[in-house]
Amino acid sequence: MSPESQQSMTPALTSGGAPLNVTVTGAAGNIAYAILFMIGSGQMAGPNQKINLCLLDIPAAAGAIEGVAMEIRDCAFPCVANIVCTTEYKVAFTGCDVALLIGAKPRGPGMVRADLLRENGAIFKGQGEALNQYASSTCKILVVGNPANTNALIAMTYAPNIPRKNFTAMTRLDQNRANNQLATKLGADVTGVNKVAIWGNHSKTMFADIAHGNLAGQPLADVVDEAWFKGEFVKCVAGRGKAIIDARGKSSAASAARAAVDHMRDWLCGTPEGKWSNMGVVTDGNSYGLPDDLIFSFPCVCKNGEWTRVEGLAHGDYSKQQIQTTLEELAGEKASALGK
Repeated sequence: MSPESQQSMTPALTSGGAPLNVTVTGAAGNIAYAILFMIGSGQMAGPNQKINLCLLDIPAAAGAIEGVAMEIRDCAFPCVANIVCTTEYKVAFTGCDVALLIGAKPRGPGMVRADLLRENGAIFKGQGEALNQYASSTCKILVVGNPANTNALIAMTYAPNIPRKNFTAMTRLDQNRANNQLATKLGADVTGVNKVAIWGNHSKTMFADIAHGNLAGQPLADVVDEAWFKGEFVKCVAGRGKAIIDARGKSSAASAARAAVDHMRDWLCGTPEGKWSNMGVVTDGNSYGLPDDLIFSFPCVCKNGEWTRVEGLAHGDYSKQQIQTTLEELAGEKASALGK
């Protein structure tokens, strides 16, 4: 069986039935408000896995996270064993098995991306240091707060006691958006869209690649118009976040929460057979000729709690150009954030 067709139906979670310690940062925010109820209902780790939830936010939001905790308790979720609310890193990350780093400073008026990287650099340096000191050495970390790839890189840099492979950034939202655009265009069920690859940065430069995808087994390249793919499709997926802000006056929340749950569920419980899970993961110089020490999105498959890149995918000239563009952006972000 090929790596991409493997599936683990048994979650690679805690031993002996112990609860999974899950920390959510930015817990008073909109994304967290959506994701916490998904986690509580068993959508992330399965209906039989008990969870200890730790909700972390800044002191000004202490009352708000207590209110969120009240609502979770009022749902009487069988999966939720305990809830702790805190504004302290030590409390939040001690014994943490899964960390969903959602909280990040949003871009304000007049800020450029370099300003955003600098502001968030301090946040994710501190969180990386706290994870390094207090979290389980096997802690699985997903960074949702933007710029997610580089925030994950910063946290990873300051947490040498945790394996580098355990730091990931969320590009599953790009995958879900791409799959929906394709299904809508083709008049098909979204569950039939398989193996769309997301390369690079979770930003407008990310590349949603259909070259190896299929619709219920039929190659997407055979049924998708090339001009639409290179034009409207790529533009729509890359610009979806801004389009949502323009339409509702707020950034993506529920869809981002769903994507984070999808990402972590596949990582914990295994990728369904015939599917890929796109994840921002650390480069090591051995895949696709990319430089070391970037958090770069690849198509992956997951089994027994571990992710594996899908290797050996061929890239045509157009794909190479798109991947180079997102690579250059990530390298620039790294230089701005870490000075190297």
